Amino acid sequence: QVQLVESGGGLVQPGDSLRLSCAASGRSFSSYAMAWFRQAPGKEREFVAVISWGAINTYYADSVKGRFTISRDNAKNTVYLQMNSLRPEDTAVYYCAADRGPPRTTPAVYAYWGQGTQVTVSS
Repeated sequence: QVQLVESGGGLVQPGDSLRLSCAASGRSFSSYAMAWFRQAPGKEREFVAVISWGAINTYYADSVKGRFTISRDNAKNTVYLQMNSLRPEDTAVYYCAADRGPPRTTPAVYAYWGQGTQVTVSS
């Protein structure tokens, strides 16, 4: 069992940066692939980024590639999402998710989810 708690969201202006954190409790965090998804009002949850358990592999949605960076600190049981050059279309609730399998982009395969943190990008 893994419990996930996101933090770091907020209201920022276009072009600003934010770093989201996801703290995990429970055993064997380092054996889980960790992902970030987001969901805007009226839209389906969409993949943002994923990192493998050993941080060897990372994958990004095309919409955030080059602007967002996912990383993890297994000693702190935490995964991060550094978001730069934020745009209004990045506005959403951001969720982290965990799964024992390989890094994947489909929400349905993830067994564990946090409660989400709101990111609003507006001038």
